Amino acid sequence: MKFVVLTIFPEMFASFWEYGIIRKAIETEKILASTLNIRDFAEDRHQVTDDRPYGGGSGMVMKPEPLAAAIRAAEQKAPSAPKILLTPQGRGFNQKIAHELAAFEELVFVCGRYEGVDDRIDHDLIDDEISIGDYVLTGGELAAMVIIDAVTRQIPGTLGGEDAAEKDSFADGLLEHAHYTRPHVFEGKAVPDILLSGHHEKIDNWRLESALMRTLMKRADLLQKKDLGAKEIRILKKWSRRIEDILKSYHRAHGERREGTEKKS
Repeated sequence: MKFVVLTIFPEMFASFWEYGIIRKAIETEKILASTLNIRDFAEDRHQVTDDRPYGGGSGMVMKPEPLAAAIRAAEQKAPSAPKILLTPQGRGFNQKIAHELAAFEELVFVCGRYEGVDDRIDHDLIDDEISIGDYVLTGGELAAMVIIDAVTRQIPGTLGGEDAAEKDSFADGLLEHAHYTRPHVFEGKAVPDILLSGHHEKIDNWRLESALMRTLMKRADLLQKKDLGAKEIRILKKWSRRIEDILKSYHRAHGERREGTEKKS
């Protein structure tokens, strides 16, 4: 996978390439990563990349000439890559899109700045627009890093285990299960016994229940959108029966106490 990032601040990516999974992926040549400085394509001696907006208003707009030249240079480096503009107006980034982008051999990211880019660039030279959330950043660089990190995790061989990415949160529509490591007991709280049993099927079942519980408690909206499997439905039905039993016991006890109070009065 080849990543090419267009930015007026290429220095921001120097440390990003140097740490964690991204660094390992570069060292093992799972990914190739580079930046193009948009300022290098400005024709004036001050390398100006922005100007005042037509029609007035606050802020500045990225000029089309240097940006177009930078995009065309990126096309030479990555001819098959879709050109992706990072913008709050783009489609919302999620795990599904990360998986979709990982199917490409090359990706070009265009990092906007200021109030945005000249709209003529968007119409003619951009293939896709992506947003990482409903908020505004000062530029697209951080968004590009987020997407590159998420996409890199989808590339086989970049993570420790072969199926590690498949078990990430959101990969199957659920949050990931609870994790534990040494020590066995921490501040009076012990690791669940099942994880020490060595019984892999029981451990897998426990992890599925843990994932379902965490999703229900923290992101119930995900369950409403998920295509539930037979095992997941059985677990949820089991919980439903337990909750009904608890409520029945509560109502019986509450009713008996209330009846006893009424008789005394």
